[in-house]
Amino acid sequence: MKAFVFPGQGAQFTGMGKDLYDNNQQAHDLLERANEILGFRITDIMFEGSADELKQTRVTQPAVFLHSVISAMCLGEDFQPDMVGGHSLGEFSALVAAGALDFEDGLRLVFARAQAMQKACEARPSTMAAIIGLSDDVVEKICREVGEEKGAVVVPANYNCPGQLVISGEVEAINEACTRLKEAGAKRALPLPVGGAFHSPLMQPAKDELQKAIEETEFKAPRCPIYQNVDGKAHTDAQEIKQNLIAQLTASVRWTQEVESMLEAGATEFVECGPGKALQGMIGKIAKGREDIVIRGL
Repeated sequence: MKAFVFPGQGAQFTGMGKDLYDNNQQAHDLLERANEILGFRITDIMFEGSADELKQTRVTQPAVFLHSVISAMCLGEDFQPDMVGGHSLGEFSALVAAGALDFEDGLRLVFARAQAMQKACEARPSTMAAIIGLSDDVVEKICREVGEEKGAVVVPANYNCPGQLVISGEVEAINEACTRLKEAGAKRALPLPVGGAFHSPLMQPAKDELQKAIEETEFKAPRCPIYQNVDGKAHTDAQEIKQNLIAQLTASVRWTQEVESMLEAGATEFVECGPGKALQGMIGKIAKGREDIVIRGL
């Protein structure tokens, strides 16, 4: 069984999508339509923008979404998923690729999400850090202790793969947690160059803003099950999918559990659609020892 998976924020690079734009008429037309919908030429930033321009949340999220979705759409009849999933932002890409959302609605929601998250980040100083080489339960325990002692937000945000968990929260609490996690044996506790605490309670204002937009958008049953971040399980009911998508902004991304669920359901091939190879690396660690599993990009 084949699973198509879609990356999240952080996979962007200068020049992304230019080959598709130059060599595929469908991709060219979709990207030009995206420029119209967004009200600015995102293609100029995707193709020629600096790293700093590309990493602005309001640019990054639609750019990664567009590259991912259009890559899948240009496969035509070769896009035959038995299941789909996406990491954080990638969940929107997966929903469009699987037919639960149309392209234009998906792009509008992603742009609304990006703008709402940007505002939430600017309203309150916060950050994230990658913790390497500790078990999930140790990271969870230390985050809980630091949060209680400081009366601050510091929570597990992204369960990426065994031994790699990203934490999210207020700057001082993240710094304290990193110190304690290193003392507890973490190989690395690396602050990330992000402007806010994604997938934490600090994203509540963005969640409130996005909820209205999601509720007003038509969702359909996807052509195959979508595995969602909030619980790592398969969903096909449009209403359930909506509610999970709303919850996602303040909830942890349970990517490890999601891939494990796909493996249990019989996935033997994982295809990453979009920029970068981050998901391929994570899946390789989750499926370690499974020689029957194929993991590749497009």
